[in-house]
Amino acid sequence: MNVKYILFAALAATTVALSSAYADTPNTMAGATNSQDAVSALFGDPVVAKGAGVTIKQSDLDQVVSGIKSAAAERGEDVSAGQMMQLKAQMLERLIDIQLLLQKANDADNAAGLKKAQDAMAQLHERAGSQETLDMQLKAAGTTEAQLRTKVTQEATAMATLQRVLNVTVTPDDIKKFYDGHPSDFEQPEMVHVRHILLMTIDPTTHEPLPDDTVKKKRAEADDVLMKARSGEDFAKLAGEYSEDPTTKDKGGELPAFPRGQMLPEFEAAAFALTNNEISAVVTTMYGYHIIKFIDKTPAKTLTLIDTVPGTDQTISDRIKEVLSQQKTDDLAPAYLETLKKAAEVQIVDPDLSAEVDALSNTNAVPVPRATPGGK
Repeated sequence: MNVKYILFAALAATTVALSSAYADTPNTMAGATNSQDAVSALFGDPVVAKGAGVTIKQSDLDQVVSGIKSAAAERGEDVSAGQMMQLKAQMLERLIDIQLLLQKANDADNAAGLKKAQDAMAQLHERAGSQETLDMQLKAAGTTEAQLRTKVTQEATAMATLQRVLNVTVTPDDIKKFYDGHPSDFEQPEMVHVRHILLMTIDPTTHEPLPDDTVKKKRAEADDVLMKARSGEDFAKLAGEYSEDPTTKDKGGELPAFPRGQMLPEFEAAAFALTNNEISAVVTTMYGYHIIKFIDKTPAKTLTLIDTVPGTDQTISDRIKEVLSQQKTDDLAPAYLETLKKAAEVQIVDPDLSAEVDALSNTNAVPVPRATPGGK
């Protein structure tokens, strides 16, 4: 499904380190450091924007901008030097908007934000595969699970508040019209569902190749594990015992179903060639030696409104409603948010940022990359 929905800025900053799937690299991020803490220790953490109920520090903005840049890099995009000040200005405005909207939230908004945050955190736990892996990823992102949960809750609560005060509604007819008008967006390609066991031939931290003698031992071990699997031993148990993929070993090596074009070519070719509980030969990729076991395949199909978005518990209908609500909100929000800023007497302390924010309000700004977690 090609439909994308826009979140506010803080969520982008904190989910970027959690967004990589096995298709790109094993999620082994131990040893990363939070450079923002070091910068703050050296130069302090000045306030860059303030107003009634609003305080945005430099570290808040830096974290958001860093997250957006990293999310763009993961998609092969780049934030040019010319876009950087514009990016900072846009993200600063969104951080201000969140703090202003949270002051307007009622009990229903808070409940909606909490539910959205619980769903988002559950997806992150599922993607990470284990608490240990999630904790490593959060550490690499310079945050903790509690801090992330707070930010996600604030994001979702602010959005619920904005849609309530703007009286944003989406009818079943709106949903059906969008669905009928975008048929290609709901075409799901053939998907394959497999388990795998990975014996890594690179250092999980540096990604440098392991010594040749170690690689030879890994290959011998892979051949031994393959023999055990093909002789009838439980593949899931073997994965839990031998696999070095931290995102799947605690799940018996199970990967989410995937289409062509998401995995490494060697892995993908072997997976799609399997049928009927077949187990592959040892497959070599840049990360090491894999043994793959077929679970099932899903033929290409057109998703209906009651089908779920792949990888989530959300129906297509609910996702379209979310997208359309966001579009309507984007149209109505600027004027309302401007009134909130004036009422709160918001000031942007940094003169360069202030000038850029003024420029953005008077021009059609070039879009900057945004994170789009939660599916394509």
